[in-house]
Amino acid sequence: MTPVSAEIADPSLAPAGEERIAWATGQMPVLARIRERFASERPLEGLHVAACLHVTAETANLVRALRAGGAEVALCAANPLSTQDDVAAALVRAEDAEVRARRGEDMDAYVAHVRALLEGSVGRDTITIDDGADLIATAHVRAERRPEEPWSVIGGLEETTAGLLRLRRLHDEGVLRCPVIAVNEARTERALNDRHGTGQSALDGIVRATNMLLAGNTVVIVGYGWAGQGVAERARGAGAAVIVCEVDPLRALEARMAGYEVMPALEAAARGDLFITVTGSRAVLGERHFEVMKDGAVLANAGHFDVELDLGALERLGGERRRAVRPLVEEYRLADGRRLNLLARGRVVNLAAAEGHPAAVMDVSFALQALCVEELVARRGSLEPGVHPVEDRVDREVGRLKLDALGVRIDAPTEAQSDYTRVWA
Repeated sequence: MTPVSAEIADPSLAPAGEERIAWATGQMPVLARIRERFASERPLEGLHVAACLHVTAETANLVRALRAGGAEVALCAANPLSTQDDVAAALVRAEDAEVRARRGEDMDAYVAHVRALLEGSVGRDTITIDDGADLIATAHVRAERRPEEPWSVIGGLEETTAGLLRLRRLHDEGVLRCPVIAVNEARTERALNDRHGTGQSALDGIVRATNMLLAGNTVVIVGYGWAGQGVAERARGAGAAVIVCEVDPLRALEARMAGYEVMPALEAAARGDLFITVTGSRAVLGERHFEVMKDGAVLANAGHFDVELDLGALERLGGERRRAVRPLVEEYRLADGRRLNLLARGRVVNLAAAEGHPAAVMDVSFALQALCVEELVARRGSLEPGVHPVEDRVDREVGRLKLDALGVRIDAPTEAQSDYTRVWA
């Protein structure tokens, strides 16, 4: 029987979800080791964790680890098109977790689910885990509107660039009420999640949605951060000609020195066959770009929110002649007859059109998150409100565990070598 605290699509999907979770578990050995230690030590006893994340089999393994450590977990979906309904059902049945997520839920349902998680956090020591800062930002709005209500969030985690921008603005304005750990900026997170995870999964989603051949086409990457680098590498490896568009001169220089063409987005707009935004910003491709694109150009977002492509401009230009041509492809026919194809409604394509990052990548990401939750509990009261980096020892421990799981051994510095790095003369 589904508890009142769960809002899921179909409880009968639980067996299929348990199978999916078990498959992911086999590819997440680092998180499994942390879960075993948590079960023995119970470092999260009495803690309430509210998480706004993609509801996938990999996330389910994070929930299992946190619960093994003694925490109660409430989960809602960060993206309506990434939710795996069978996983949501399995978490409710097997883990007795509070889950509020349905694939394809509308914005009203999403907002209601975020608010419900916060309602359930009142009066309980809570740590938030965010994918875009919606949960903790809403907690701050709630606190302003209900000053009589005690603040119960002792800390938070954020795993996106866009979310950290929001949190740093909160801190700059002097209103951030708790410490938040920037999981997104850990070295292991950027190297594995952003570069290798997004690099593979974004192209996976695009190919699944379109069945297009990358070889011989021109792929325009808008944004050359860690994720953009990964997408560019794999597009080139698949035989595509790659153009990079950037606003940061250092990133642009990196792209040029890596052998890519670098140019303004408006110039690239006339040349691209496939456009992939990976910026964390808004409207990086808009009306003036759409007006010069080739007939049949494909538009995909691999950043975060569905704002990187100016969907309002696309609607103005061809909304009246919009039609679905494949399950996740909408064709916008412009007044001059050109067709632009939007993937997954502009949502992050690797999750909306595929299964997100491989479990082996999310193993590292969620291991970091589990250890950072433990860190926030252990350091409660000693961390000031603000955005804090992941502790280097935590970052290194996750890297060490991942290497161990891969069967990789490395050298250790000698005492003389260690001394050499510490002496200035």
